[in-house]
Amino acid sequence: MTLGRVNPKFRLEDQGISGLGNVYYNLIEPALIETALKREEGTLGKGGAFLVTTGKFTGRSPKDKHVVKTDSVTDTIWWENNAEMSPQGFDNLLEDMLKHMEGRDYFVQDLTGGADAKHAINVRMVTELAWHALFIRTMLRRPDAEDLQDFIADFTVINCPSFQADPARHDCRSETVIAMNFDKKMILIGGTEYAGENKKSVFTLLNYLLPEKGVMPMHCSANHANGNPVDTAVFFGLSGTGKTTLSADPARTLIGDDEHGWSDTGTFNFEGGCYAKTINLSPEAEPEIYATTEKFGTVIENMVFDPETKELDFDDDSLTANMRCAYPLHYISNASTSALGGHPKNIIMLTCDAFGVLPPISRLTPAQAMYHFLSGFTSKVAGTERGVTEPEPTFSTCFGAPFMPRRPEVYGNLLREKIAAHGATCWLVNTGWTGGAYGTGSRMPIKATRGLLTAALDGSLANTEFRKDPNFGFDVPVDVQGVPSILLDPRRTWDNPEAYDRQAQKLVKMFSDNFEQYLPFIDDDVRAAAIG
Repeated sequence: MTLGRVNPKFRLEDQGISGLGNVYYNLIEPALIETALKREEGTLGKGGAFLVTTGKFTGRSPKDKHVVKTDSVTDTIWWENNAEMSPQGFDNLLEDMLKHMEGRDYFVQDLTGGADAKHAINVRMVTELAWHALFIRTMLRRPDAEDLQDFIADFTVINCPSFQADPARHDCRSETVIAMNFDKKMILIGGTEYAGENKKSVFTLLNYLLPEKGVMPMHCSANHANGNPVDTAVFFGLSGTGKTTLSADPARTLIGDDEHGWSDTGTFNFEGGCYAKTINLSPEAEPEIYATTEKFGTVIENMVFDPETKELDFDDDSLTANMRCAYPLHYISNASTSALGGHPKNIIMLTCDAFGVLPPISRLTPAQAMYHFLSGFTSKVAGTERGVTEPEPTFSTCFGAPFMPRRPEVYGNLLREKIAAHGATCWLVNTGWTGGAYGTGSRMPIKATRGLLTAALDGSLANTEFRKDPNFGFDVPVDVQGVPSILLDPRRTWDNPEAYDRQAQKLVKMFSDNFEQYLPFIDDDVRAAAIG
């Protein structure tokens, strides 16, 4: 039976997907929440938020992500980073998943990825869980009702958590699977209820498609000066480095918190919502994000709450440290209505340094920017991926290796070309540890980070005195109003300066060893910026 608010002419049966139970097309938030409650998928929270747990998986499963190795993509996929799946394995997976789906109810959301219509793609999301439909309806961009009737999907994503893959038959690693087939324009997800797989599958898709059009896909948040889209800033960074927090600046207009493109005309958000970590979230430090946790339709993932009052416990990480809330972009009062910005005037690369070595902010030359972009140094934080229980130093190229289907140089060269064409200033910002490594030092004060970013974005930081960092060669400000000067020189924050020197040299060697893989693909300027 076909049900829904807008029933499109092009239905699942037209895609060869038949034999299902009820199929609900494009239900809006109240209907999805009502249905999810009837199906006992979660709990209604304060203000109409929807509270869910995701079971076994509370983070992404990057090792279970596969790309189908067809002739059309063989020479363009970064196979060292993307596990391959045979076409036959995918065909078996699709056949078995569709058989598993027979007779069951499913929810279809016809959505768009990309605020710039010139570069947007239509995505049909088919989900087993009603709350997954609510989540992805929140996270992607919602076409107008009149556009839905004739909606034709460029790609279709089927998410079936109750389906368990067979590694031998489906040519995958485990019972959990995320399989992308660019020829069949399909993505299949099975064996995990973690909703983040839905949005990241679309991000990975755009990361493959857009470079062919000269568009730089970016794992970043973005904002612009109020009333001045020309003054745009982007914030690269992995989960947990502060993309959502630092871009939600009341003095600036929020374009988006996670995924953007940089085209010939400027910056555009891929999404229509935000997906913020809620551990230790407070109304004092992040009032607007905090407020979304009691707004209608916000999806609250894996948070402990009082069963009677529905009060959320922002400090209890017993389910996961990766507790999150997903809310529409317009829940932030200063969010852009167009989700468009100009060419980035400032590029901020966020890193969470668990070694306690890097300064809180550093200015990069264009060659250094490409070096640090390709390096993608940060620390995986607890809960973001399965098995990560405390910060682990890592190098994730382009600040998003799990979502990069093409080789890193493709994205690095695009970034460098656009920096050269539009004259962006680049900054490396450490939101990690100071005064010692993880376990000894303390987390960088968010007030100091905000103060430094404000100075960088308003141009005043460029006029201060800088010193040359002896370990990495980038410029570090010596004195910034409102920021303790000791923070600007991390060596001074350590009780034992010699211990800092040893730790710094250890990190320098890690950078050098990691960057050797890129030496054959870079020019002399970037090679000169490489360490060691």
